[in-house]
Amino acid sequence: MSREEKPNTAILSRALPRKKQGLSPCAACEVRHLAVCSALKTDDLDELDAILTRRDLSAGDTLFDEGEPARNVYNLTSGCLKLYKLLPDGRRQVTGFLFAGDFVGLANSDDYIYSAEAVTQVALCRFEKHKLDHLMNTHLSLEKRLLGMARFELVEAQEQILMLGRKTAMERIASFILMLSDRAQRRDEPADPVKLPMSRNDIGDYLGLTTETVSRTITRLRKNGIISLDSDRSITIKQRETMNDIAEGF
Repeated sequence: MSREEKPNTAILSRALPRKKQGLSPCAACEVRHLAVCSALKTDDLDELDAILTRRDLSAGDTLFDEGEPARNVYNLTSGCLKLYKLLPDGRRQVTGFLFAGDFVGLANSDDYIYSAEAVTQVALCRFEKHKLDHLMNTHLSLEKRLLGMARFELVEAQEQILMLGRKTAMERIASFILMLSDRAQRRDEPADPVKLPMSRNDIGDYLGLTTETVSRTITRLRKNGIISLDSDRSITIKQRETMNDIAEGF
């Protein structure tokens, strides 16, 4: 039995509420413009609403493990997820961080090719793959939107390869902070301060650095007056042009 089939008191699964005063819950969703459902017209959202359930996770809960049957896909509506793979020797490579509006769980194989874990409290919309496939067959705009999101993920994967292969520790940290700032803006959130919901260990496993190197590099940026640390989970970029130059290797 897979993790998704086992009862878990930390993970609540429930149907979204039905229409309230004639408005579909999907139409009222605050991140609809960011998510895959933005491809559907308001009149078509009831069809999407009919095939989804909502899932809530607490920080540290696993959504699915690498190798489990990939029966469901998810749209993240709040919080932060991390995706990772474990190497045979037990080392971990974090392959990405997802935020509100991002889609997770698509796979070309029958099994999930990575694990997904909640970094913070998370809310998601869950779709059974075969039901979503049927909906895409009747609404080609939905399929086109998913393809666009997949292309964006490919660009981010290429950026990570560049960071891991060619950039110094300082360049990687600067690039990572700027990436989080840019993604916050795309979610209509402030570019500053930059929220860092993930741990220094998670950042290191994403950038191919030790936890100590991550902390030391962030401290160096602070001492040089390029950033300020509002807290362990928040950074303000004080010299954005300088940060851009560092990220680009100038």
